[in-house]
Amino acid sequence: MAGLTTHVLDITRGGPAQGVRIELYILEGGLHSLLVDTVTNSDGRTDKPLIGATEARAGRFELLFHAGDYFRREGSKLADPAFLDVIPIRFAIADPGAHYHVPLLVSPWSYSTYRGS
Repeated sequence: MAGLTTHVLDITRGGPAQGVRIELYILEGGLHSLLVDTVTNSDGRTDKPLIGATEARAGRFELLFHAGDYFRREGSKLADPAFLDVIPIRFAIADPGAHYHVPLLVSPWSYSTYRGS
């Protein structure tokens, strides 16, 4: 399955993060072009792939995860301004025929990602 997917796990609760806004941009020629603006569902995933198999192409991309808004809604006590607010993850797709999965494991104070399967 080609394309791009993601999910968000709230490591302070040990479960999926519902309602996290995610923006996906393609980075070309010094420009950031918005491709997708969506939110995570009850499973911490998007309802459909961020990039489907037919839209997949090689390039550089940036995901913006709006974690600060999520943690404020969940009642987390955050500093003002929050230590982590919008978390950017830049990555590249080299093989448009491959599946890229870029998850976010997040707390109000830390985050991690990896290329999943």
